[in-house]
Amino acid sequence: MSLRSTATAPGLPPPAAGRSRSGGTRARRWAAVAATAALLTTLGSVPAIAEGPATPDRAADGARPASPAHTPPGTPEKTPVAVGYGGAVSSVDQDASAAGIEVLRRGGNAVDAAVATAAALGVTEPYSAGVGGGGYFVYYDAKRKRVSTIDGRETAPRSAGSDLFLENGKPIPFDQAVTSGLGVGTPGTPATWDSALDRWGTKSLGQVLRPAQRLARDGFTVDETFRSQTADNQERFADFPASAKLFLPGGKLPVVGSTLTNPDLARTYDLLARQGVDALYRGEIGRDIVRTVRTPPVAKGADRTVRPGDLTRADLRAYTPRSQAPSRSHYKGLDLYGMAPSSSGGTTVGEALNILESAELGRAGKGAHADKGATTGGDHGTARSGGDARLSEKRFLHRYIEASRIAFADRGRWVGDPAFEDVPTRQLLQQRFADARACLVSDDKALTSPLPAGDPRHPKRCDSSGTASPTPYEGRDTTHLTVADKWGNVVAYTLTIEQTGGSGITVPGRGFLLNNELTDFSFAPITPGVHDPNLPGPGKRPRSSMSPTIVFEDGRPVVALGSPGGATIITTVLQTLLNHFDRGLPLVDAIAAPRASQRNSATTELEPGLWNSPLRAELEALGHRFTKNREIGAATGVQRLPDGRWLAAAETNRRGGGSAQVVFPHGTAPTGR
Repeated sequence: MSLRSTATAPGLPPPAAGRSRSGGTRARRWAAVAATAALLTTLGSVPAIAEGPATPDRAADGARPASPAHTPPGTPEKTPVAVGYGGAVSSVDQDASAAGIEVLRRGGNAVDAAVATAAALGVTEPYSAGVGGGGYFVYYDAKRKRVSTIDGRETAPRSAGSDLFLENGKPIPFDQAVTSGLGVGTPGTPATWDSALDRWGTKSLGQVLRPAQRLARDGFTVDETFRSQTADNQERFADFPASAKLFLPGGKLPVVGSTLTNPDLARTYDLLARQGVDALYRGEIGRDIVRTVRTPPVAKGADRTVRPGDLTRADLRAYTPRSQAPSRSHYKGLDLYGMAPSSSGGTTVGEALNILESAELGRAGKGAHADKGATTGGDHGTARSGGDARLSEKRFLHRYIEASRIAFADRGRWVGDPAFEDVPTRQLLQQRFADARACLVSDDKALTSPLPAGDPRHPKRCDSSGTASPTPYEGRDTTHLTVADKWGNVVAYTLTIEQTGGSGITVPGRGFLLNNELTDFSFAPITPGVHDPNLPGPGKRPRSSMSPTIVFEDGRPVVALGSPGGATIITTVLQTLLNHFDRGLPLVDAIAAPRASQRNSATTELEPGLWNSPLRAELEALGHRFTKNREIGAATGVQRLPDGRWLAAAETNRRGGGSAQVVFPHGTAPTGR
């Protein structure tokens, strides 16, 4: 089976006229580079691959505990930043990042390494992604200077109607939709891997699956994050024998420091390696998926209501990754490429940046780094500021929150699957629409949500006369990986099974969980009488918030990043971009900084670093209302430094910290870098 359907931008044109980067913003960009250099000097040489077993001692923070008896030699130590030559990989997990590095070291390119990393995440992050899910793949081809995308989003069965989640005219309970066959969409992840490798890779699927197959067979060390996520799903998993057998060994939670193996997944990967993805879309794996969806294997005596789904083998055979152009937006001399609908990520991040285009968001005080901003330790960083810098941080956060609020209002009204809906993608990203919306923002008073959407087809300045629609709930688990290679190719790839643990249903004998992606559809119109572009339909893709993004300056990639987190993905990517390019933070600090997330909701979510800051009271004085969220997102990114080295950056604490690795961490580039 060859799945070639991808989208390609015909090249990287220069920045649009009138969008040259302001001197102040460019200065902050170079200040961030200088700060990064200083950070690297402080860090010294960060290892790409540890020489022996990892021995981290941060089990309480979610890092993998020491387990020399089970940790294979060469397992990397978990570190949130690494710099060097030969390529870079950043993900939430060190075994997964190491799989990508292994492929790069064996001559593979960024696409090969991305698929290898994703497959390994299917082993170590099975509650976030895997064979049973889908995602969005953004690729920059350095030789051709083109950005291409793959929409590997799951699709509804061809029998699905707009009433998919209605019974007696009313929406079924959300939790019952999640844990069911009804919420399972046709998986898109294997087709995404096949399509990416077929078009841009240099290795076969079998070759890039080897590290993940080995990891599934030999096992990985359970950390506190994995145990905690299992505990959150313990009752669900116990109701499905295959899930209980895999994730609740002996009927109990896995012990931190123990080794968890997944021989069924190892065999699934072996079958995919030998037969290709036809084994799923036309073969025995697909047969087992359909049987599981249509007759969920519930444990005897379980009293959970588990509705069957209507997925068929014909739905699997009909699945194709979608071809479409990437989204493209501009911000103060930068060009940003991401995912166009069915994901709302590219259009919503782009619209928010357009709203902020004319705003001066740099720090007050003595240059871009007068205030050190968020630290990289403790409770996701602590907002540190003083004097004028604090006032600048208040103004920055206020404008960022308001831009997010407005962009989410427009997202909810206009974005859906473009194969079924008339999505005004181009108009949503036009500066004239953003300017018409930006005039709603006042530095003296917060807007009130839900805010009515604007009309990008016929922009009216400061128009707020429409019908307001709240943003519906969206599951917050997903994973993201970012890869670069020695040739300058870059991949930003976000993949998911939706909820933490997906549907909770493991395919018997196959070792992977099924997604619950169809619950990303609106169960009923959000606002009665107003068209909802995200209602279910036959073969339709539910709207996503995934926002894999590659940023260019003067035609060259400078940063790529993305994050998990449901609808908070958009705000995480947006805030990280602003932290780095406007606030001048090194990429690892831009990722670590405490986050706020406003999604056209009555309240804005704050992480503890902002919740416990004086900034909260200052923003409340403007009319903002807040709720506390322990953790928002888990970003990863790569950055091309001026000297040609790659920097990989990940979380310092969220989800137990991420894993940034490079091929050659030394200061001298190897021959043929």
